[in-house]
Amino acid sequence: MVAVVYSGSYFAHWRLTDKGRTVASFKTNGINPYFNDEKHILQLLNKNINLIHHAEEIRRIYFFGAGASSDERREIVHNAFAQFFKFGKISVEHDIAGAAIACCKNEPGIISICGSGTNAAWYDGKKVEPNNYGLGYILADEGSGNWLGRQLIKGFMNDTLPPALRKKFIHKYDADRKNLLEKVYRQKQPALFLSSFTDFYLDNKADHHLQSVIKKGFSKLISTYLLPLYQQHPGASIYLAGSVAFNFQEHLHEAAAGAGLQITNIIKEPINNLLTYYSSKN
Repeated sequence: MVAVVYSGSYFAHWRLTDKGRTVASFKTNGINPYFNDEKHILQLLNKNINLIHHAEEIRRIYFFGAGASSDERREIVHNAFAQFFKFGKISVEHDIAGAAIACCKNEPGIISICGSGTNAAWYDGKKVEPNNYGLGYILADEGSGNWLGRQLIKGFMNDTLPPALRKKFIHKYDADRKNLLEKVYRQKQPALFLSSFTDFYLDNKADHHLQSVIKKGFSKLISTYLLPLYQQHPGASIYLAGSVAFNFQEHLHEAAAGAGLQITNIIKEPINNLLTYYSSKN
């Protein structure tokens, strides 16, 4: 049996397959070694009935996750998984590698993630080329869910949201300045809190102010990540993965066209393509 896992900071998507047949499909809380230590990850695994039931049958685990960007961080996930999947061979890679395989398979291309966070890289068909992107929710993540959340909260705080939109925001979140600041600066994993406001953009897709914010974010994503990579690899196919890219793809295509780029494909969740890829290899 094979387990394929694709994890953001919010959720981890799991697929268990045996001889080409999907045995289980489910989500757990996200597994990010920047925020979660071995003990926490092991506790999470021990709470899931699907994993408990199949742990000893699983022989291969392919994990791709946000935060698994260094040997030290990957080791945290690997050690926790090794304690739980006692008979399984474990592979731990960064989420950008999983997105690259899901989008490109064995072909080269430019790959970008745009979900709760943002990242991008060149994929040569076998491996992702290292770069200086992926600086996280404080220093980067342009155009991502948490970037959109930051703009919305700042607009509310600075009283620059249009009155009708401000009224909707207060009604939906019972928002006030003190509580928002408390959640941004004092609670654990503020990036998850910030990215949760993506729902407000989805609920108000037709609002011109929010559309302008989304377009601004995508323009930043393109100028920061995609254009430099395309200049290095002219003519390359461009792929995006992630809920924000997928849910607002009309704006993303428009922003890309404005920069002279054409996006080949956008997928919402890499997990299904990863399942297909690794099912065929085992």
